[in-house]
Amino acid sequence: MFNRFTALAAGLMLAAPAFADGHATAVPFALDWKFEGPSAAYFAAVDNGHFEAAGLSVEISAGQGSLDAIPKVATGAFPMGFADINSLMRFLDQNPGAPVTAVMMVYDKPPFAIVGRKSLGIEEPSDLEGAVLGAPPPDGAWAQFPIFAAETGIDVDAITVEPVGFPTREPMLAQGEVAAVTGFSFSSTLNAIRLGVPEDDLSVLLMSDYGVDLYGNAIIVNTEFAAENPDAVTGFLTAVAAGWKDVIADPAAGAQMVIDRNPAGDVELEQRRLQMAIDANVLTDYVAENGMGGIDADRMASAIEQTKLVYEFQSEPDAALYFDDSFLPAADARMLK
Repeated sequence: MFNRFTALAAGLMLAAPAFADGHATAVPFALDWKFEGPSAAYFAAVDNGHFEAAGLSVEISAGQGSLDAIPKVATGAFPMGFADINSLMRFLDQNPGAPVTAVMMVYDKPPFAIVGRKSLGIEEPSDLEGAVLGAPPPDGAWAQFPIFAAETGIDVDAITVEPVGFPTREPMLAQGEVAAVTGFSFSSTLNAIRLGVPEDDLSVLLMSDYGVDLYGNAIIVNTEFAAENPDAVTGFLTAVAAGWKDVIADPAAGAQMVIDRNPAGDVELEQRRLQMAIDANVLTDYVAENGMGGIDADRMASAIEQTKLVYEFQSEPDAALYFDDSFLPAADARMLK
């Protein structure tokens, strides 16, 4: 059982009222991964004054994987974060009462993928049988791999799964030590290219193209912080939508914001990574029509049913526990173009 006292105490420490005494509300924000192209939208919200306009002071911290922010937010160490909603579902099932939920969908189409090398025989899902697959245990794509396997009918027992670390994942693929890896499409693909793998040697199998009906990463919030600071949460989400609109309009500027914080990066590579995320994951047909942030109830129900294929819930899953749209700003504030 989740230690609600610990979370409550941490949440109360964070729960400074918005605009109190004219001071900005501090909202530390935990990313899922290091500073790369798709994080540009949050930096744009900082640099272009959107968080400031909402009365917020936001410090952005890098993460170590799609699951990383969930316990950080659940314990109150961070009031808000960015994490895989499917992993959040399992976390809440395993930690009943944990004060964390998703409040804004960002990756309407998840970037979960298998990235393989054609020269090592990987061009379609069935090619994974008999091959070595590199998978970091905390990886969001790996967490959903059983659903991908179930939907495509591949024999998981015929795959040699090699647990790898995030820093060694693409280097092992580049060196041919594994034939494919699980990862986010825009991360593993470009990392492999940067390491010298010819682009035409890469096969990118997006799980969503093979019957996986899941959502991806979302903004999550500590619910006790949200109860104390509803205006701050809505202001944060408004600023995030504005940040995404900025980088969609000018991805080159967004990539430069990333490099300003990660000087070891390559600005052209990060611009391409950002554009891949925009095109495939963020600015989908649904988002173009409805604005970013919301979810479709029928699709969410389908995603829960797919999760049941590979995960045994301890309690009957309830979509209302995993996503709360009550903090979203009006649709016109969430239109990206």
